[in-house]
Amino acid sequence: MNNKNTDFDVIVVGGGSNGLSAGCYLGLEGKRVLVLEALDKVGGMASSGYLIPEAPEHLVHPCALDMMSMRVHSHVPEELGLADHGFDSIELSPGYVYLHPDGSSLIFWRDRQKTADEIRRFSHKDAAAFLEFMDVIDMFMDIALPMMRVDPARFNLTSKLKVLGVALKNRRLKPELMALMTGSAHQAAKERFEHPVTVSAMCALTGLAGDIRADGGGIYYALLGFLHRFGVGRVRGGMQQLSNAMCSRLEELGGKVITSATVTEIISSQGKIEGVRLADGRTFTAPAVIAGCHPKVALEMVTPGEMPAHLLTRVAMAPANAKGSGPLKVDVALDGLLSVPRYEAIRGDGIDLRKTVMLIGTEDAVLESFAACERGEVPRYPYITLAVPSAADPAQAPAGQDIVYVYPPVMPVNPRAGWDALRETVADQVLRQLADYVDGIDGHVIGRRIEAAPDFTERLNTVNGCVVHIDTTTMRSSTMRPAYGLGGDTLPVSGLYLGSAGSHPGGGVNGMAGKLAAKRASKFLSNNS
Repeated sequence: MNNKNTDFDVIVVGGGSNGLSAGCYLGLEGKRVLVLEALDKVGGMASSGYLIPEAPEHLVHPCALDMMSMRVHSHVPEELGLADHGFDSIELSPGYVYLHPDGSSLIFWRDRQKTADEIRRFSHKDAAAFLEFMDVIDMFMDIALPMMRVDPARFNLTSKLKVLGVALKNRRLKPELMALMTGSAHQAAKERFEHPVTVSAMCALTGLAGDIRADGGGIYYALLGFLHRFGVGRVRGGMQQLSNAMCSRLEELGGKVITSATVTEIISSQGKIEGVRLADGRTFTAPAVIAGCHPKVALEMVTPGEMPAHLLTRVAMAPANAKGSGPLKVDVALDGLLSVPRYEAIRGDGIDLRKTVMLIGTEDAVLESFAACERGEVPRYPYITLAVPSAADPAQAPAGQDIVYVYPPVMPVNPRAGWDALRETVADQVLRQLADYVDGIDGHVIGRRIEAAPDFTERLNTVNGCVVHIDTTTMRSSTMRPAYGLGGDTLPVSGLYLGSAGSHPGGGVNGMAGKLAAKRASKFLSNNS
């Protein structure tokens, strides 16, 4: 515990899942913690609410919906005891399904053998190649996971020995792993698979993580590894329940949370943190501050002259939707139920595809989407991720009605015509496209809510609409995230720590970046008590 005459031991800027996680872990150690959130409720990207005026009983997830990342780091809710504060999750089974224009479908099951059986319906060669590919992905996962769960600034001997053991055990796969990590996601699919449905399914899945054409994008197949190891989860009652549980736990531990509190300055003097200043003029003092917000936003709030100019330049130029593409989000409230009759009839196995995450877009459509965005154009036939939260959790919409989560992940960040002119038109285009795949949208829309990159930037105080803060690449991981010189356990300003999706281990709702930042801040306080 800090003995200096300050209001708090640690102030956390940002009440998203990482900021709340940091606060909880510090609270477990008895630290005096203040979490400041600019919005009117906690959660940030991990939130939900009744946001469509025409449909006040349809629950909207304006950003994150699924919990694959939290399942990877399942120890976080267990360590924080969130189940005692209302947190509960359900698993989707199956998790993802690819819908091809010809009416065929390919399910990504949690069981890899069942996924191989799906692929075998199209190609026996592809099914065998898939199981061989999973050996490579398993090796990558066994190397990556131990390092994702520790502070990259520490020596981590135990984790490194685990990684070494994996490398030695699987040395015959090293050439394949190197090809995967240095090549593109598209290349990896084309090298291994022959059937257009298999190739398109792989492109549509990995396109969720980034540009499938980019060198180094082979690491996006971690999504496939996560899916098969951990499955896909949802928060029962909506994502806001996770954030509310974290907030409740923090307050139980003695922490304080203030919403509608915009931080305008992280106060530093002579290289040492002193506290924060809010937009309304209030100040709070503490020897340590954790930035649970975008690292660029955080570092630019530090008292002028305290952060080296070259590091401010470095974080400002860190890639955020750097290839010109970012997501569009359309939430749609229906007066009936969405259905997938054509695909379910062709399958004939009784699987309810409404409860899955549906991937819509051929290999060519995914490639064209990324290329169009680079030109500042809306794709002619954008590829789409579609989910029906009320199918898996009926309480999220009135009986007999659905809330639909429409997420085209590759749209231009800055289209030539501007989103103010295009927002409604492009939403219309996307919903028309969905009519070729699903029934129940046309003529059944009560209301809808649309957000593009500029809206994410404004609402979530992120950069260039990037929902993972910094693009996921091999050069922006570990201590290189968000940038060289900013990913270690210390910054030029003593007592300041980064703890958001823009730092290790990266994006996704999991609370790990906050946990690691809390450990760093706790060590700092101990050394300076």
